[in-house]
Amino acid sequence: MACAYCYVPRRKGFANPVTVFTNVDRVLAALGRHIAATGPKREPNQCDDLAWVYDIGENGDCSVDDLISDNTADLVRAFRRWPTAKASFATKFVNPDLLRLDPRGRTRIRFSVMPPDDSRLLDIRTSSVPDRLAAAADFLEAGYEVHFNLSPVVIRPGWEQGWDELLRAMDDVLPGSVKAQAAAEVIMLTHNQDLHEVNLGWHPRAEEVLWRPDLQQPKRSENGARNVRYRTGTKASAVETLRRLIDARAPWLRVRYAF
Repeated sequence: MACAYCYVPRRKGFANPVTVFTNVDRVLAALGRHIAATGPKREPNQCDDLAWVYDIGENGDCSVDDLISDNTADLVRAFRRWPTAKASFATKFVNPDLLRLDPRGRTRIRFSVMPPDDSRLLDIRTSSVPDRLAAAADFLEAGYEVHFNLSPVVIRPGWEQGWDELLRAMDDVLPGSVKAQAAAEVIMLTHNQDLHEVNLGWHPRAEEVLWRPDLQQPKRSENGARNVRYRTGTKASAVETLRRLIDARAPWLRVRYAF
């Protein structure tokens, strides 16, 4: 996959290989020690009411990783035995092989979605948004917790209508069982100057909507990367607009956090 806005390739020299870990036994042992030392969760937070949530997919897409390695399966099976913890990963790829893993409610899969027109332009070589939505019920039935990432939210002409239509589609397509346990993250676009320059060489149409100096301000990340994000007022207004759309079109969709 080669999503035009993704931060993962920036960590890998603007390539996007699948990273396979050969020391997964040591990783699992370290996780087990950390979970034991942390103990039960005393108070709910935005991630979860009862469990400590460990994001196992920050450096790639676990659904794709599972095509070529056992890393994802090893992690999902390990979290079954940790009652105070929960694994979580976001994905834009529907991998039916993950349905075999019997997560027993201890792994949260977060299907990232955006308006299909945006996805066709920006989500290169991923599963279509309708396919991601159609898979939600199967994953819930297989024992996963199913959430959604409304991500990234890209401000462009007509963006409000695009999200309105997507939220209507979610309300129409998703069964009640999925809606009853669903929650969402809302993530506004953050872009990167170096990635912008790379994209100009292979996908300049994407940059017409991703690189908006008229709407964006610089943001220096902790690792020194030169990023841009929407200006504070622009971002706050867009988040509020999307929250209103969710309330109107998908009131069952609890927003865990928005930024």
